[in-house]
Amino acid sequence: MKLTVATWNINSLRLRQAHLHKLVAALRPDIICLQETKVPDELFPEAIAAEIGFPHVLKRGMKSYNGVALLSRLPLTLASSMPDWCGKTDCRHICATIETPNGPLHLHNFYVPAGGDVPDRGSNEKFAHKLDFLAEAKAHFKKTPPQRAILVGDLNIAPLEHDVWSHKQLLDVVSHTPVEVEALTAWRDTGFHDGIRHFVPDSEKLYTWWSYRNRDWAASNRGRRLDHIWVSSDLVPALDSHEILREARSWEQPSDHVPVALTLNLPTS
Repeated sequence: MKLTVATWNINSLRLRQAHLHKLVAALRPDIICLQETKVPDELFPEAIAAEIGFPHVLKRGMKSYNGVALLSRLPLTLASSMPDWCGKTDCRHICATIETPNGPLHLHNFYVPAGGDVPDRGSNEKFAHKLDFLAEAKAHFKKTPPQRAILVGDLNIAPLEHDVWSHKQLLDVVSHTPVEVEALTAWRDTGFHDGIRHFVPDSEKLYTWWSYRNRDWAASNRGRRLDHIWVSSDLVPALDSHEILREARSWEQPSDHVPVALTLNLPTS
């Protein structure tokens, strides 16, 4: 059984929902995980999910900010209990179970706080929130190690030297600072494996985000890999392929992130 999971920070679902048709045509996912939907649940555009053939929808949204959603061809069951990260109830995580012939899979969709501009806990509350969020996530998964789990999302950290256009110049820039990288790595090491770097050597440049500030983003190519898909260690043998839809950065009114997809070839018995 092949299962393709795509993740995308869509940066406003209502503004960019038409792009989901192109995402589906290009990646043929079974599940789409969205971040920064920026829409409260009562205004969620359910019709787009039906249009693209994804009848199962779970969402956690709020007005103007954050928001996560799962669109699926397969039935989903919302997790009954998950932490309220940092006690903020700010719609940064949704978790569901997917039934497969060989047992359930647990799918986590995260939108980690960006952290503001100043990488200092004392002077920047947003950065402190980011570090606290990462610490809570690590503690949760250390206490409950992941099994048959997939974790995706905009984790807002580019952890490796070649996950950014210039390791040296970005060491003191939020998203690539040593303290963030250490925190993200500690979270991943609770039992996850980097599903995208499984296929792409650490020595190869790999980006999923290009700033709106770059007038010609493709020519400058000053990117970062902020969007991730991890799998629990027991799913590593099922890893089949990956794709990063770089062309999406050139779509009309694009998000600054591009969709990332991972395919697993799951045993059926």
